[in-house]
Amino acid sequence: MKIKSFEFNLRELAGSMGDYGTLFPFAVGYIVVCGLDPAGFLVMMGLANIVTGLVYGLPMPIEPMKVLGVVAISQHWSPSMVYASAFAMGITWLLLAVTGIIDWIAKITPLSVIRGIQVALGVLLAVEAFKMISGWWLLGIISIIIVVVLRTNRYAPAAIVLMVMGVVIALAKGQLQIPPPTLQLPPLTHFRLEEVWESMVKAGFAQIPLTATNAIIATSALIKKYWPEKPAPEKRLALNMGIMNLILPFFGGMPLCHGAGGLAGQYYFGARTGGTNIIEGIIEISMGLFLAASIFSLFSSFPMAIIGAMMLLVGIELTRFAKDIRPGRDLVPMAATVIGALIGNMFIGFTAGLLVHYASLFISKRKMP
Repeated sequence: MKIKSFEFNLRELAGSMGDYGTLFPFAVGYIVVCGLDPAGFLVMMGLANIVTGLVYGLPMPIEPMKVLGVVAISQHWSPSMVYASAFAMGITWLLLAVTGIIDWIAKITPLSVIRGIQVALGVLLAVEAFKMISGWWLLGIISIIIVVVLRTNRYAPAAIVLMVMGVVIALAKGQLQIPPPTLQLPPLTHFRLEEVWESMVKAGFAQIPLTATNAIIATSALIKKYWPEKPAPEKRLALNMGIMNLILPFFGGMPLCHGAGGLAGQYYFGARTGGTNIIEGIIEISMGLFLAASIFSLFSSFPMAIIGAMMLLVGIELTRFAKDIRPGRDLVPMAATVIGALIGNMFIGFTAGLLVHYASLFISKRKMP
């Protein structure tokens, strides 16, 4: 089966909006709390999207690193600390790719643990989605109905309808202020070398297991599921993130990664080719260059109930991948992964799943005559 690498249509445009639920909250926090320049923030993200789309010819989410983002925003990091953390991640993932360590981690990770990570991520997305919807239940329910009815519509894809509806609601409530467009270029940014290590100690080391499991192993597995003819090896994903994060922080970029949740969201809302990334990249670059002064107003005034409705259905979609797990020995490691991830974090879930998997293998071998 021949796969088209690039299409540019309403379906791909809708797919490009499938992972906005992770972008909006971090964008507001990074810009307002940490003081990142909106032009650099968006233009660098847009360029990363375009280059990634061209390289892979597939939808490939570009999104903020969650642990670093949460810690940076909660601790009010300076812009230079954020840029230093991105550079630290660039070094980390470049080393893990070049040394082959990420390949070894992927090799010892069974399908049951991968599915457990995806299910746990789906549950976490659904929980966060309910929090977003709880502020405006009626709008959330209407948004869910729109997604169910229009998700595959060629002429009015659900994601586009919801984005337009959100902007109209924000304008009607008088919360969205859009000044005249003015050109604003990304700044040249810098950081101190000691901030690179400081960012690793404060959040970087905690970010590594989440990125390894969700952004690399689970994303690679999801690509094999969606596009078996065009696999994206774990080493290549790690190398891509390494190079990306070594460059972007010098022009105002934040720490970026891939993600199984973002990919599932893009695919769910219509993304099928690398055209999705190129479309998203063009939108983000245009917003960064000409609407930088409006970004905070746009992101902060957009109804979160709409984003929550989108995230909820994506979360449900992620849990469906568990159906290919055999109801036997594989089910227990998957359950251990899910429980560990929900009680603790992804690393705990990942470790618990591996331990249960290899313990069961050891026990079964001991029982053999």
